[in-house]
Parts: sequence; structure tokens; C-alpha cells
Amino acid sequence: MNSFSTKEAEFNERVLQIASEADEFEGYQNPHATRLAAHADALAQTFNLASHDRYSLRQAALVHDVGETAMNRDYIKASRKLREDERVDMQRHPIIGEQEAAKRGLSRAVQLLVRWHHEWWNGAGYPDALEREQIPLAARILRVCDTFSALTDDRPYRAAISAAEAKRYLTEWAGIEFDPKIVKTFLALEELKESKAFVAQEQVKTAEQLPAATDDLETTVNDLPETQYDSFPALSNQLETEQVVVEEKS
Repeated sequence: MNSFSTKEAEFNERVLQIASEADEFEGYQNPHATRLAAHADALAQTFNLASHDRYSLRQAALVHDVGETAMNRDYIKASRKLREDERVDMQRHPIIGEQEAAKRGLSRAVQLLVRWHHEWWNGAGYPDALEREQIPLAARILRVCDTFSALTDDRPYRAAISAAEAKRYLTEWAGIEFDPKIVKTFLALEELKESKAFVAQEQVKTAEQLPAATDDLETTVNDLPETQYDSFPALSNQLETEQVVVEEKS
């Protein structure tokens, strides 16, 4: 999966800052927008999108939720499901995002991708209820990749799910929310690894299970031989810092 070149990253420093601010506002613990952009670009390559279209898609991925930041609603980071009035209000964010992208001098192509990243294959999306090929290919790609990236990361109202579970969700909603051809191609991509959030979540579960297992051996984590303890570097970090629901689609 190709990542951004240094030159492009420097050129888009302002866009990357917008992405970082949106991630922080939405409560993501790990970079969401840049991960989404990388997935979207990898998928775009398989569909042979022109370089300028891929560039617009990457920028749109980075700023896709700038409308949420501009709206600045407290409920966006609430650890609960949205009320109906909040859900209706939230559906304004692609239009506001389009306007914010324009204010920041991003191209019309980027603006429209931001506007249409919540359109559904069956026409039940928003804000324009586009369906099937009425939705530009890049926007359909963005919809699939955004969903996968969001599901596999922690959110304020639910924990991350595994890549396998997220893939199953995409499969179940193919032909309804997602373009089936794009889902099929996305699932064939290599390097769709577990997110840091999910890995950390599994490490915490392992840490919680260790005391019971070590009790049987009349020992503790601190008593384990160094070689065995060192095989869990990330787990040891969790223990030292003591840091330690899938809702419907985001």
C-alpha cells in the first residue's frame, strides 16, 4: 500500500493539519484520516484512476469530516447513540464540509467528494440521495474505506472491532450501502492489518487474563522470566501505565 511521498506530505501540510484536528475532535485515538487516505489510494490504483483523480481522492479523505469540526457539536463525542434530532443535524456535515473545503481553497473535485462521501449505493444516503453510478467512483471508494477505517478504530461510543468483523460488515451491506464491486476489490487488498486500537484492545484482554493463569503457577507477571516478559513489549507498556458496543455504521 503506497503512502504519501515526502514532497506531497510537505505540500499538503495544511490539509494534514485539518485531518489531525478532525481526528482529535471526533475522539479518534489513532490517525483516522491518513489511514483512510492510504486505503482509498490503494483501492483507487486497482481501478486505474488517473493521478489527478487519486490526488483529489486523497485530499478529500483527509478533510472528509471537516464539516463536523466546523459544526462543533458536543454530541459528536458523546459516549452514547445519537438521538433522532442529533442524527438529522449530523447529516448536514457533508454540505458544511463542502463549504469548508471551498473556503480552504481545495478543488471543486475535493469539495464534491466531501459532499458525497455518505451517499449510499441504493440511494438511501445523504445529502442528495444519489444512487449507483450517479455517485462518482471516487466517492464510492471513499464510502467503503471510511467505513472500514472507522469501524476498526476506537470511538467514544464503542470499541474498535477486528478487521475480519469490519470486512463481514462491508460484505453484508454490499448492494445496499456500498458498491458491491468496490467491496469485492477492497476485500482483496493486501495489508489490511488490524488497527492499533484493536491490537491494544486485545492486549488489554490478554493482560486481564494473565493473573488467573499465573495464579495456577503460584507466580505473578513480575515473577516471570525476563525472556518471557520481554516477548510482550506492548503488553508491558499497558501494564505499566494501567491504561487499560458495534453500533450501526458511522
